[in-house]
Amino acid sequence: MAESDPTPILQDPSDGASKRGAKRDSLFLLTTLSDETGNPLGKARVRNLSETGLMADCEASFRDGDRVVVQLRGIGDVSGRVSWVRGDRIGMAFDARIDPQAARKPVSQPQGEGLPLYLRQLPRVAKFSR
Repeated sequence: MAESDPTPILQDPSDGASKRGAKRDSLFLLTTLSDETGNPLGKARVRNLSETGLMADCEASFRDGDRVVVQLRGIGDVSGRVSWVRGDRIGMAFDARIDPQAARKPVSQPQGEGLPLYLRQLPRVAKFSR
């Protein structure tokens, strides 16, 4: 870990939010995990997210130190390592800082795409005078 990173890596997640330097946002985000070669490892439910890591409930089992890549909406692939495991819940420390607010932004679609036709905005039509 770089000396400029003020966030300590905790060995036991129960000993505390007060020891962490990075602010965490609680959220519920479905995602997928893979290994560094792209092989899928299963789905996960991200429970909280910060600049330096996340906590998630996972389908697959992991061990401390496992290298994983998580696909985060609005951010993309983020690599890191499993820093702790408690049952089906893991803590993951990212290799590089992210902007956690980007994962909260709605996924943008072209205007009206995905809406039923009756809810889409009609295009403007030029008016002709007689």
